Amino acid sequence: MSPVADPTLRFERSLLPERTGFVIGCDEVGRGALAGPVAVGLAVVRVTNGTRVPKGLRDSKMLSEARREELSPVARRWSVAHAVGYASAEEIDRLGISVCLGLAGARGLAEIAAAGIDVSATTIVLDGQWDWLSAAVPHPVTVRTKIKADRDCASVAAASVISKVARDRLMIEHHEVHDGYGWVRNKGYASEEHRDAILSLGATELHRHTWLSKMLAAAEADASAVELFDLEGLAGASGADVVDPAAETAESAA
Repeated sequence: MSPVADPTLRFERSLLPERTGFVIGCDEVGRGALAGPVAVGLAVVRVTNGTRVPKGLRDSKMLSEARREELSPVARRWSVAHAVGYASAEEIDRLGISVCLGLAGARGLAEIAAAGIDVSATTIVLDGQWDWLSAAVPHPVTVRTKIKADRDCASVAAASVISKVARDRLMIEHHEVHDGYGWVRNKGYASEEHRDAILSLGATELHRHTWLSKMLAAAEADASAVELFDLEGLAGASGADVVDPAAETAESAA
């Protein structure tokens, strides 16, 4: 397998950003987590010919946690401005993840605008094929989507690293309050440790409850199947009648 090429500003320069000389790289992190917010990182990058990409900058998913921590301040210094916007687990439950991606992105763009960047005049390079950002911003913006932009485009790679480190640190802080879920390690994603903790401890206010319903239902179904299997095995060995757990529960309730 050939090595992945380092990200460049080639695509950003093809957008002809003469009006400002900048582009805004944009990437999300935390979309698929079971707990914590979704985050959208933005990095405003100068794309003139003299701009050099920091050595080692990559899509955050291609870097170790330690390397991301090293590169995050480098990416922030390289950016003319940067921001991370968030949408909470409660908002995700109430509005859905698609809306919340745009909400988090719009909040981040508001910070970029407050830093003096003319967002309306600056092209935004968005990782992926779907523009979930434009509809959430209360003024016209120019968005260019690109599959694998976090891998190929240096501005988006910078946004990826900045947002990943910021969200990871937030989940580590939450771990200090809810230390039974392993967030210091899994950052709210669906690791086995995290899933087992949810089943044993229940969910917190930081969990995405609508996302957990299917997992909990599946776990309950699996547990019932195992229990029934055990009862059938016991009956087969002893000749005893098998008691239906559901019927027993109904009789108890009555």
